[in-house]
Amino acid sequence: MKNSKLVWLLSLLLVVALFLAACGGDDKGEKTTTDTDEKEGTTTEEEEVAVDEEQVLNLIMTAEIPTMDSALVTDAVGFDLLNNVNEGLYRLSQENIAVPALSDGEPTVSEDGLVYTFTLRDSNWSDGTPVTANDFEYAWKRAMNPDTASEYGPYMMSGVIKNATAISEGEMEYTELGVKAVDEKTLEVTLEKPIPYFLSLMSFGTFLPQKEEFVTAQGENYAKNSEALLYNGPFTLANWDGTGLSWQLLKNEQYWDKETVKLTEINYDVVKETATAVNLYTNGEKDRAGLSGEYAMQYAADPELAKESETSVFYFKYNQERGGEKTPLANVNIREAITKAFNKEDLASVVLANGSVAAYSFIPKDFVFDEDGNDFRDVNGDMAVFNADEAKTAWEKGLADLGVTELKLEILGGDTELSKKMDEYLKSQLETNLPGLTISLKEVPFNVRLDLDTNQDYDIQVAGWGPDYQDPFTFLSLWETDGGNNQMSYSNPEYDQLLQDINGSLAQDIPARWEAMAKAEKIIVDQDFAVGPIYQRGLMFLQKPYVKGIVAHPFGGDYSYKWAYIEGKEAN
Repeated sequence: MKNSKLVWLLSLLLVVALFLAACGGDDKGEKTTTDTDEKEGTTTEEEEVAVDEEQVLNLIMTAEIPTMDSALVTDAVGFDLLNNVNEGLYRLSQENIAVPALSDGEPTVSEDGLVYTFTLRDSNWSDGTPVTANDFEYAWKRAMNPDTASEYGPYMMSGVIKNATAISEGEMEYTELGVKAVDEKTLEVTLEKPIPYFLSLMSFGTFLPQKEEFVTAQGENYAKNSEALLYNGPFTLANWDGTGLSWQLLKNEQYWDKETVKLTEINYDVVKETATAVNLYTNGEKDRAGLSGEYAMQYAADPELAKESETSVFYFKYNQERGGEKTPLANVNIREAITKAFNKEDLASVVLANGSVAAYSFIPKDFVFDEDGNDFRDVNGDMAVFNADEAKTAWEKGLADLGVTELKLEILGGDTELSKKMDEYLKSQLETNLPGLTISLKEVPFNVRLDLDTNQDYDIQVAGWGPDYQDPFTFLSLWETDGGNNQMSYSNPEYDQLLQDINGSLAQDIPARWEAMAKAEKIIVDQDFAVGPIYQRGLMFLQKPYVKGIVAHPFGGDYSYKWAYIEGKEAN
C-alpha cells in the first residue's frame, strides 16, 4: 500500500503519455517501459540469494475454491489462485505497477486512444502448445457470451471494450466484441472510449486467455477440477477435485519466465478457525497463519508477527427487493439508521483486532492520490459515522413511514470464526440502539453466500470488495442501476449519470473526473445510504522468517508467489 501514490501517478503518466505520443507529441510514452529486471521479476539481490534446496511453501486459505474458470470467478480465492497459475497481457510487478507480461512490451495506441495493438511474447500453455492471440479473443468473447453467464465479463468490459455494453443488453451478438486476433502474435483491442486505467485492467483475472480447443473438448467439465484446466502462469494447480479442502500449486516448467520462479510447491489447506491455524503454524505444518481477536493480542510482541494493510472495504449491503417484494430496506431512513447504529471503532479494534480499521466511506484510504499527492479518501472526509441518537431518530422516522413499530431483519454473513464474532457484535449493537429491531443471523460458506447474493435472497449482507484496478471507479461502478454486482435493487438516475460522465465526457479531464467520483461516493454513502461502510481490512499474521518475497497486491489477486522463496529453513 505504501506504493499506492507512486503506482497511481505512474499509471496516470502512462495514459497521458500514450495519448500525447499518439497525437504527435513528444516521446515520453517510451519512459513507461520498465527495465528488464523489473519486468521479468528479478533483481540483482535476489539472483545472489542462496535459497534452500527445498522450495516448499505451506499456506492456509480460509475458504474453498468456488470456481477456477476466469470467465466465472468472482471471489478473492479464485482471483488469488488465477493470478498465480495464469498470466495475461499484463501482471502486477513487485512494486504493484501493471507491467507487460505476455504482451511483448507496451502496445501501440491509435491517435484517438481507442485502438490498442499488443504483440505477444513467445509463451506456452502447460500442455506445451503456444499461447496465441486467439486465446485472448476467445476468452474475452466467451466471458461476454450470455450462455456462459459470466458476471465479471459484462461488468469489466461494458463501457470499456467496444460493443460490450450493447452485447450485455442483448442488442448485439457477443462475437461483435471489439477484440480481434490479427494473427497468432497480434491482438487488437478497440475501446468504447478512452479509458484512463485500461492497461491496469489488463492485469485482472477476467482478461486472462483460454485455449478454445481445450475448453471445447472439456465441455461442462471445464475448470471443475485441476485436470480440467490449462495453465500459462508461474504455477499449475494440482490435486483439486473441485470441492476439496486442500490443493497444491506446482512450478510450471512451461512458464516463459520459469527461471525467476524459485518455489517448486505450495500446499494449501482450508482452515476457518484461528485456533486451528495457529496450532498448525506453531507445530511447523504451516508457514503463515492469520490472527485476530485474542490471538492478535497474544502474539502482539512475537518477532514473527507481521502486519499488512489492504484496500478491501467491507460494508452492509442493503437489499431493497427480495422475492419480488419491496423490503423495509427500500426505506432510506431505515438504511440510515442501521448505518449509524453500530460502533465501528470498537468493532475494528476489539472484535476484529487484526489490523483492520473503521471505514467511514466506500473508497478506501491509501488507494489513489491526485497529482498533488492528496488521498481521494480525504475529499469527502468521514461519513456514516456512529451516532446512536441520529440512528434512533432515523429509525423512528422509518418505522413511521412503514406504519410499524418493530422489524425483523436477517444478516447474511460468513461461517468463519471471525465472521461469526463480528456478526454477533453487529446484532447486539443494532438491537440495542434501534428499539423494536430483531436481528437473525444466517452464517453460511462463501459459495452459498455467493448464490444467495446472486439470487437476492437476503435482507442485509456483510459484503466486501477488493478493487479490480487502481481507480475509484472500481468501487463506484458496483451500484449502477441493474449492474451485474448491484444485486440489491438500488437505483438513482443522478448516480447513473455521474458514472456515465466519469468514464465518458470527463474521462480525460482528471480534476473534473475526480470531483464527479467524490460526488458519486457521497450519494451512495451519505445521501441514499445505499451501503453502510463497516471496516477497511487489515491483516495481522504470523509468518516464518525463512519465507521471503511474497508480494501482496492492492487490487486483483491478493498475492503473487512468482518471486517468493525459502531461505534459511534448512539451517534451523
